[in-house]
Amino acid sequence: MSNPGPSLRGAVDLSGLVRRANTPPPAPGSTPEPSGSGLVVEVTEATFPQIVELSSRVPVIVELYAPGLAPALGAIVESYGGRLVLATVDAQANPGIAEAFQVREVPAAAGILAGRPVPLFVGTPAEDQVRQVFDQLLQVAQQNGITGALDPNALPADGEGGESADAAEPVEEPLPPLHQEAFDAISGGDYAAAVAAYRKAIAQNPRDTLAVAGLAQASLLQRLDGAVADDLRTAAADAPASVAAQLAVADLDVSGGHLDDAFARLLDLFPSLDTEGREAVRTRILEYFEIAGADDPRVVAARRRLTLLLY
Repeated sequence: MSNPGPSLRGAVDLSGLVRRANTPPPAPGSTPEPSGSGLVVEVTEATFPQIVELSSRVPVIVELYAPGLAPALGAIVESYGGRLVLATVDAQANPGIAEAFQVREVPAAAGILAGRPVPLFVGTPAEDQVRQVFDQLLQVAQQNGITGALDPNALPADGEGGESADAAEPVEEPLPPLHQEAFDAISGGDYAAAVAAYRKAIAQNPRDTLAVAGLAQASLLQRLDGAVADDLRTAAADAPASVAAQLAVADLDVSGGHLDDAFARLLDLFPSLDTEGREAVRTRILEYFEIAGADDPRVVAARRRLTLLLY
């Protein structure tokens, strides 16, 4: 397992994630195909938005596999009694989903909580390790008010998700007005308005650390809005010395939870830059620190390396 553990901090909303070139829109009436239990569904790019929507009520595990390699997590997910749902994805047939999670090899697993991707693991860990990761994901879900559960027939063939009658309702503290304004703006895809709301909150209280982190994430979403992942990666490959191109693809890496890749890309570039370029990279890296949180071990390592480069 290559990640320090599930966390929603630093995760971005999949509904606003980078659009892939030539990805067809969802077909009218298309729905995921459920397993016998109803808690395991085979998902395609057309039906993926329904699974993202479901993740606001119950955590979703996404298992990406290759042809000839059968999904292996169904029995474990079903043993959680409806507290988890498994979406299986043929990564070769659905490259847009693999790109959204920045998956470079399969099998791989990720979570979705309230529309946000959470990298889990690559490969096939032992069952006890898988359960440990899933338990951590459920803890993160609870911390973020995602406490629903589905009955064994929650995903019928007509595609209508059914939350169990006794599923726990999220209990959340009300957000401060400007934070709520920013949250509503992000939900509506108006990232510029979210940035403005967070900036206003920071102006009123410079010590509002949640607003600082929110501003960094909303700014990331605003920069990626409407971008095409393949175009960003091609531009970065064609212009390895371009600060703008490398910053853009670093944003893409962060959007998929691959902080190590983003930090390595920018810190490797840093020594070759002029003063203006170094400041642009330093500023962006500091934003990533806010998104991930100071206690993230990837942030600790990157901060140490940045300090050595600066002094």
